[in-house]
Amino acid sequence: MNQPDPAFEALLEHLKASRGFDFTGYKRSSLMRRVNRRMAQVGVTDYAEYVEHLEMHGEEFTTLFNTILINVTGFFRDAEAWQHISKEVLPELLAAKGSTPPLRIWSAGCASGEEAYTLAMVLAELLGPADFRARVKIYATDVDEDALTHARHATYSEREVGGIPPDLLDRYFEPAGGRYAFRKDLRRSVVFGRNDLVQDAPISRIDLLVCRNTLMYFTAEAQSRILSRFHFALGPAGVLLLARRRCCSATARCSPPST
Repeated sequence: MNQPDPAFEALLEHLKASRGFDFTGYKRSSLMRRVNRRMAQVGVTDYAEYVEHLEMHGEEFTTLFNTILINVTGFFRDAEAWQHISKEVLPELLAAKGSTPPLRIWSAGCASGEEAYTLAMVLAELLGPADFRARVKIYATDVDEDALTHARHATYSEREVGGIPPDLLDRYFEPAGGRYAFRKDLRRSVVFGRNDLVQDAPISRIDLLVCRNTLMYFTAEAQSRILSRFHFALGPAGVLLLARRRCCSATARCSPPST
């Protein structure tokens, strides 16, 4: 088993102490690869030198974080998974909840918002826009403030909306200066906020928690801590939806992780 690089660990501690970003729970192989890529771009060869570079160039933090927090997302990403969600997961959940109680959804690791707005479209199709506005609250969280700003603006390029079926695009988006804006009347039900899954308190009383492409970046220990928080977040009949490599999705009623 490879021993931690003390100089790299010192860099991570510097990021945590100076900017509040705790990357110590991330898998070292992918994390080091991304940091090394950024160091090569600025012509720095070792981690101690890069710490000095960060102290001298404050704007470098933003570029580094954007390099580390690579957000790969899209509307209706993995169509088979969304078929499963819309045809099986949500109808079963709605039937169990009944026709009037509120629905609390959490999109954890939401990136620039495509997953959260996809959930909104699917639920609006199942409930109708009026019931959606009255009953649904979607909490969408990420650690990347730039991605969250993009998500709150709710406008996307023609390329970004390419995965949305044409009929849904017509119903839920409006042309806006050469881009497409998600419907304002439904947007109020989608709340974006910063949340670090490793160390921040989870949202509570959640009916459906979606975290499909985030856990893979964390170490096994961090994954265990995150899953414990997810278990706390879910209501008694809550559903946790994860993604698995080579499988469209995995859904489960969340049980406490083994110790």
